[in-house]
Amino acid sequence: MAILNHLKLLVIGSLITASIAKPVERRFDDVDDDDDTPLPLVIWHGLGDTYQSDGMRSVAELAEEVNPGTLVYAIRMDDNEPRDRYASFVGNLTDQVDKACADIAAHPILSTAPAIDALGFSQGGQFLRAYVERCNNPPVRSLITFGSQHNGITAFRDCTSTDWVCRIAMAVLNGNPFSGVVQSSLVPAQYYRNPAEYDQYLEYSNFLADINNERAEKSEAYKKNMAKLDNFVMYMFEDDTTVIPKETAWFEEVNGTESTPLRARKMYSEDWLGLRALDRKGGLKFRTAPGDHMQLSEELLKEAFGDFYGPLNLYRSRSEPRPDL
Repeated sequence: MAILNHLKLLVIGSLITASIAKPVERRFDDVDDDDDTPLPLVIWHGLGDTYQSDGMRSVAELAEEVNPGTLVYAIRMDDNEPRDRYASFVGNLTDQVDKACADIAAHPILSTAPAIDALGFSQGGQFLRAYVERCNNPPVRSLITFGSQHNGITAFRDCTSTDWVCRIAMAVLNGNPFSGVVQSSLVPAQYYRNPAEYDQYLEYSNFLADINNERAEKSEAYKKNMAKLDNFVMYMFEDDTTVIPKETAWFEEVNGTESTPLRARKMYSEDWLGLRALDRKGGLKFRTAPGDHMQLSEELLKEAFGDFYGPLNLYRSRSEPRPDL
């Protein structure tokens, strides 16, 4: 079964104002070792999808099938499905991440959990990473991302002839993606990162330059929170034609025909984001998924859910996950 095939495009509705509770430092080992209750799972959908689409519902069912008793919470910018879809394309990502942080911290069950797990589809992956870096309350144990644009995109996707929201937005994006209006309102522009325009990106990027800690003034909190993860699992689709370049899913730097793996980059050697520290404790995972963007099979999802989600004392009764690159 293909899940979330070729995500369409996003949308923004009205943002709900809420104050974010002060983060509380929690330890993953302050829990009864015999407690086999799965940690709650938080999911952020991708471009053009909605929090309660058929694909998202199927993913939630699979998560519960693999780890019975899992509470699954789908992040949404609006309870109205069309407005939630719109918000995946139009909106200020700083506001959207703030809303997700507030909603999770205020949730009656999520807020009391010792930790949560997180699953990001396409752009939802870097948005959940922003949650980890900026608030992390409750803290994330394992973050899995599928085809996410962690190192940004260098080109914008094509649209179908009938998707007018996409076509109008892409026309605007192809004009000046670094204008103040575009950076504060069009979601894909806020993770646009072309090495040929790197200085403009550093100066004007509303979102990605910040969460990637690329500017001269770096956040120690971002680095600390990422290093706290047990697992950060990045899936790249082998034949991805939607995300350009596809290697962004692994934090690779692609400049023309040259590609620099994450471990050879300055952001890793100087550990801007805590990824080197996470790697040294075995928590940084690079995995591939067959097919084009978001062509996910049940088997692959079940494997990921079985390897990295479930009870807090996950590895007491489980074999080690399969090796990574």
